[in-house]
This record gives sequence, C-alpha cells and structure tokens, in this order.
Amino acid sequence: MSNEATHTNRLIDEKNPYLLQHAHNPVAWYPWGPEALAKARAEDKPIFLSIGYSTCHWCHVMAHESFENEDIATILNEHFVAIKVDREERPDLDNLYMSAVQALTGRGGWPISLVATMPASCPSTTRRPWIDSWRGIEGQQFLWILPISRST
Repeated sequence: MSNEATHTNRLIDEKNPYLLQHAHNPVAWYPWGPEALAKARAEDKPIFLSIGYSTCHWCHVMAHESFENEDIATILNEHFVAIKVDREERPDLDNLYMSAVQALTGRGGWPISLVATMPASCPSTTRRPWIDSWRGIEGQQFLWILPISRST
C-alpha cells in the first residue's frame, strides 16, 4: 500500500499546521487571500468558508466526515470556492464571521462553516440567508447545504 496522497490542494504551500492538515483533502481548498477571492468573483461562485483550529475535536470530526468525502468534495469543488482559515492565525476573520454566525443563529462554535457571496462591486463578503435552514441539525449540518447549493 502506498503512502502517497491521492489529492493535493493549494494548502500544501502553507506553513500553518492546521491548513497543512487539510492539504490532501479532495476539497480544492484555498487559503484566505487575493487568489481565492478573485476566483470567487471571476467565476461568480459563492465562497464556502471553513474556520477551525488544530486542537479542535469537532474540526477534526468534520474534516473526516465531510472534507475527506469524495462526494461532498465534488459538490464543493463544482459549486463553490472553498476557503480554509485557521482561527488562531487569522483572529480578525474568526471574530468577524463568528460575530455574524452568533448574530444570525444565537450561538457559535468551531468549526464555523458558512457560505458567503462575493459581489463584483464589494471587496467584502455577505452571508446567504438560506444557510440558516440547515443549522441545528446535530450531526447533519453540512449535508443540508448540499441539495440547497444545487438549486442556487
């Protein structure tokens, strides 16, 4: 059996240990930065933003159950620009998006996974309102977004 990775994404060039943990996911992850944001804008795709950290138990569970899944990766790669952020490396982004999640849902925690749009005339992101329809379904949060994403 080979130890070679089947998949390698843009996180392979990062130095951050949390991002490197996801460098061989089938999800075509981008680190937060101009390249990812330009791609979302140019392709008119929403951003799938995932924020976590290396010692977060539920971040590892989500990675294994969702981001290592080929079917989920195919949908993410086709319909979204997937961006992975380490909350410890980018507390500014973590604070911004955690505040938004808490304001919209009344609670928060990690990992944060949300969908944002990249308007052509605006350098910031805005959250899609339909994302609230899948919150709070224990163990199935991510799967609820998949059928919805196909219709938008």
